[in-house]
Formats: sequence, structure tokens, C-alpha cells
Amino acid sequence: MDKKKPKKVFVQGAIPPEKIAQSIANHQSKTNIGAHSIFLGQIRADEVNGKAVGAIEYSAYEEMAEKVFHEIREAAFSKFDITCAHIYHSLGKVKTGELCLFVFTSSAHRKIAIDACTYFVEEIKAKVPIFGKEIFEDETHQWKVNK
Repeated sequence: MDKKKPKKVFVQGAIPPEKIAQSIANHQSKTNIGAHSIFLGQIRADEVNGKAVGAIEYSAYEEMAEKVFHEIREAAFSKFDITCAHIYHSLGKVKTGELCLFVFTSSAHRKIAIDACTYFVEEIKAKVPIFGKEIFEDETHQWKVNK
């Protein structure tokens, strides 16, 4: 099990595609890995009460959220035979079409990588104190309700 200190999860603004590409490239030398699973959360241009969402502004109780991310990570390493797991979540304003969540899991076999990735996403949505404020194209806003 990977019993390291909590990793930094938050990035300011959108998660750049280059960060995802670099994460993939960094694992090419790890020949004990046979599968990766990636989840990318992207901001949708939802329509709420007749208004289009233009962005979501994320905030969090960072210290508490980092602790919960770490607990989820440790639980995943106990539950699944994964080799690596990386999580990045946005803080601040992320426009529609941009990425706000990146979960990357690796293991010797695909089913484990996929199941672990799904576990991370569901646990993050259910447990991590991150709050999203939908900012509409007319600059009005409201707190987002997770679904």
C-alpha cells in the first residue's frame, strides 16, 4: 500500500490537457502496468431555469478536502490492486468545455484499473467538501447541486 503523505490535488483553474498527456507519458517506463483508466470531468453548458451555464467556480475547505482525498486514495489502495493513482481537481473558475477533474488509475489488468477509477470518482462526488457555483452567461450565479 502507498502510505505517503497526502498529495496535493488542487490546481487553479482548468486542468490543462498537457498535464494529462504528461501523466500518461510518465508511466511508459513502468512495465509492471498493463492498464490505465482515466476519468475526465468537463464543464457542461447546462441550461438551468432558461439560463446557460458559462462556467463553474469551485471552492473548497482545502485542508479538509486534501485529507478526504488522501483517505479515499488510501482506501482505494487497500481495496484494489492498483499500481498508481493520481487525482487533480480544479479550484477557481472553469469555463464550459474545460476540464475540472482528472482521475488516473493504473494496474496490471484493465478491470482493476477501471473499477478503481470508478470508485475514486464516486467517492470524490460523495465525500469531498468541494463546492461549485454555476456562473451563467448573464453573470448571475447559483450553487450547483451534484447529481
